[in-house]
Amino acid sequence: MARQRTVTDSVVVAVPPAAVYALVADPTRTPGWSPENRGARTDRPGPLPVGAVFTGLNERRGVRWVTECVVTAADPGARFAFRVRAIGGARRRLRARIASWEHRLEPVELPGGGAGTRVTQTWTDERTMPDAVARVFDAVATRGPFADFQRRNLAESLQRLRAVLEA
Repeated sequence: MARQRTVTDSVVVAVPPAAVYALVADPTRTPGWSPENRGARTDRPGPLPVGAVFTGLNERRGVRWVTECVVTAADPGARFAFRVRAIGGARRRLRARIASWEHRLEPVELPGGGAGTRVTQTWTDERTMPDAVARVFDAVATRGPFADFQRRNLAESLQRLRAVLEA
């Protein structure tokens, strides 16, 4: 069976899209809600433009790794996306298509009035390895199909993001 390559989840937050964008488009702020991200390094503060490159610092179950990412969409108040184009240790990185991440922001009216945002986060597996190899890797890395792991990861991430935004 072919592996599931895309996982999407959404949450409605009680803040306008511009406030959500200011947070999600600044990778240095991601540790505030991500279950795995422990930081990011960029050459500029604040929301990043298309083409900007940043390094993500990540950890899962005591295993640490870095990613090199490039911003692929930066539409203030509407969409922020990036592609992971390298992964590995601090010095050696495998350059390959790994994954892409996207935040879409849609203005919504909250019950009782007020501006809110539907935040839709999407992860897409861009690994080119055969499905059989991916299943073995996924069993080691996430104890099952990567898509199942990411489904839980996205749900937790979005709930934490809501808490940060509405605090």
